[in-house]
Amino acid sequence: MPRIDPADIAWRSHWLQQALADDAGLEPPLRSDARADVAIVGGGFLGLWTAIRLKEHDPSLDVVIVERDICGGGPSGRNSGMVLSAWTKFSAIAALRDEASAVTLIDQSRDAIGGIEAFCAENGIDCWFDRVGWIWGATCTAQLGAWDDALGKLEAHGRTPARRIGRDEIAAMAGTNSHLAGVFDASAATVHPGYLVRGLRRVALQRGVRIFEKSPMRRFNRRDPIRVETDEGSLRCEKLVLAMNAWSAAVPELAPGIFTISSDDAMSHPMPEKLEAAGYRRGPLLIDSRVFVSGCRVTRDDRLLVGVTGGHVGFGGIIDGRFDRPSPRVEAMREALRDSHPALADFPLASSWNGPIDRTASGLPFFGTLSSNPNIAYGFGFSGNGIGMTYLGGQIITSLLADRDDQWRNSVLVRPVTRGFPPEPFRFVGAHLVRGAVRRRDRLEHHGRKPGPLTRWLAGLAPSGVTPSKANIERNGETP
Repeated sequence: MPRIDPADIAWRSHWLQQALADDAGLEPPLRSDARADVAIVGGGFLGLWTAIRLKEHDPSLDVVIVERDICGGGPSGRNSGMVLSAWTKFSAIAALRDEASAVTLIDQSRDAIGGIEAFCAENGIDCWFDRVGWIWGATCTAQLGAWDDALGKLEAHGRTPARRIGRDEIAAMAGTNSHLAGVFDASAATVHPGYLVRGLRRVALQRGVRIFEKSPMRRFNRRDPIRVETDEGSLRCEKLVLAMNAWSAAVPELAPGIFTISSDDAMSHPMPEKLEAAGYRRGPLLIDSRVFVSGCRVTRDDRLLVGVTGGHVGFGGIIDGRFDRPSPRVEAMREALRDSHPALADFPLASSWNGPIDRTASGLPFFGTLSSNPNIAYGFGFSGNGIGMTYLGGQIITSLLADRDDQWRNSVLVRPVTRGFPPEPFRFVGAHLVRGAVRRRDRLEHHGRKPGPLTRWLAGLAPSGVTPSKANIERNGETP
């Protein structure tokens, strides 16, 4: 197996640099005409979970993954490693069908956290899975109660996914007095995304999945037999899975449902003494209630990971070089920490990176098959909360392709792609206007000032991300 060029590792996220130091294997690119029963475009979490589930369904299937870069090179290997259930999206899910369906999906998403833990234990994947829980808090009075809508509706259905906590309890758990109040969800976990995605790749290969890396798809036809073309080869298949995350925006049938925006992360050097002094060496995930949410967590090797959303905006289906470089927003991360956990704002920076997020209007992913060919399935639109949802997605897509009449094929997330945003170039221009308004609103609210009506209106157009803010709680459904 050829090795990855060290120069191709140095620019990647801290997670991948760590994982590839122990596992820098590279599967060869597709350089001929090949055949498969099922082809999967995309070697991230969704593509790998789907390949594994398909082999569990039918071990005789010839399943092939075609990956543009290396497995995990996209958002799967660059995220913050937060494994959360979907309870914060109750209203958005219910708007797709009904409240009973929302409760079902939320229960499934909570079970997915344990499912990931069990799968990794059974298959020897040490992905640093830690059930630390998470705090969704408010760092200014305008953010207070952002969680009330979801919690209140779930309590009416006999579900209490999180409990309300005050400033003193947050300080005891996370070492900061900057959060006025919040909720604590004990089910949430953290993982090392690099070790997880490379571990899934190893399991897929062990189960007979063929993988072609460094093989970007250039086109595919919608008629049977389906043909996927890359730079140097082609792959004929009976069924095709599009598991492309933000690159889904390059597919005309999928593009209306998402827009692409970057999230940024920074990792500190190991600093056990500083974390200990701040009361946060083994604390829960900590997230605020901004529209463009920011958060932090600690790692097993005593580093601080800080993340912010709302970065670069992509144009159409183009994922350019702005999404593949050190983050230009480290100072924004320090500013967010000064609001959230000021004792850690001067963390010693080890590395930073960014990556594209495929945001939908509701913050919920789409799954389904193309109207032009039911043998072509898709899954995309994870909006920055994809670790648990891709685990479910592998089961959903397997049921769609196998035509099984079960809970996964009938999931509320299985639906046609609807237009959530205007077409380009209006989407690009509008996204910049909304992003600017969101940043102004968050900044003014943190200084105890009320944003003007235009800023409030524009900020209210922002799609839901990891958590819904008060500005978009009433806008959780996709527009027709």
